[in-house]
Amino acid sequence: MPRAIVFDFDGVIIESFDIKTQAFRELFKDSDKVDKIVEYHKQNGGVSRYKKFRYIYSEILKQPLDDKTFNDLGERFSNLVVEEVKKCPYVPGAIEFIRNNSMKLKLFIASGTPEEELRAIVAARGITKYFKGIYGSPAIKSEILHGILSRENLDKKDVVFIGDTITDYNEAVKIGVLFMARINSLSNNPLLELDVPKFHDFYELKV
Repeated sequence: MPRAIVFDFDGVIIESFDIKTQAFRELFKDSDKVDKIVEYHKQNGGVSRYKKFRYIYSEILKQPLDDKTFNDLGERFSNLVVEEVKKCPYVPGAIEFIRNNSMKLKLFIASGTPEEELRAIVAARGITKYFKGIYGSPAIKSEILHGILSRENLDKKDVVFIGDTITDYNEAVKIGVLFMARINSLSNNPLLELDVPKFHDFYELKV
């Protein structure tokens, strides 16, 4: 029985992965590399959008990325996704699972979404009260997990991190906490190959 659960947000609590995929497609729709960019995004879920922008420009577009363009991309991305993310559906069973366990366990969110934006979305959905902490970028998830362990005086074996990407898995391994995979609709999800607990919706879990 864990003492704490840390949830990724997109693709774990809410079904927002497609929203962000379409945002990347819209941002780079005029590029002949748009399909490659979208595929890169899909294979790197859980990574901050800002790190993705830098990679896209340096490794895919092979173009310099000045500060103005960088900031404009972030602002346009937020404008494309925030309102949609506020109203998109929950992963089946997620909100019931969170409500049922919020009085028994310490619950946290660790996301690649910018922290201020993340907290605004969680507040708009009316679920802030269920979480002891809500954390986003620029901190990476291993840093967030380390901070939670330290502040809450938790042992690694007492914490489960629920994620839906290989990035999430790697961040959990880096810190040494237990990992559980929420399997999304990506047919080539590398998490399927790992020997970790997996589930599709929260109705499958008994905590």
